[in-house]
Amino acid sequence: QVQLVESGGGLVQAGGSLRLSCAASGRILGINGMDWYRQAPGKQREMVAGITRGASTNYADSMEGRFTISRDNAKNTVYLQMNSLKPDDTAVYYCHAEIVTQMAPGLLSYTASIWGQGTQVTVSS
Repeated sequence: QVQLVESGGGLVQAGGSLRLSCAASGRILGINGMDWYRQAPGKQREMVAGITRGASTNYADSMEGRFTISRDNAKNTVYLQMNSLKPDDTAVYYCHAEIVTQMAPGLLSYTASIWGQGTQVTVSS
């Protein structure tokens, strides 16, 4: 069983910064893409940024230039540095990863799509 645990959310004033972390744990054979999504009250979940195992990145248009995604493969962790935060960035931020795992040693491996529990980011005006 694998899981993702986010941390680093909180309350910040407009113009401030936060750094989110998301650590994967469990029976991990490898991690492919890792992503951050967010969901504001009354809105659909939207992609914020993604990063491949080889560190290629992509961003939603409204975040590019303000947010930076990175990962530490040795620590199975992905980060989201958020700068110049705006009240519209207020949302629950979710980590997502495609994790190669197996039920037990010696069994076939498979790729699981895993979501974290979310961390609240609130930006005050």
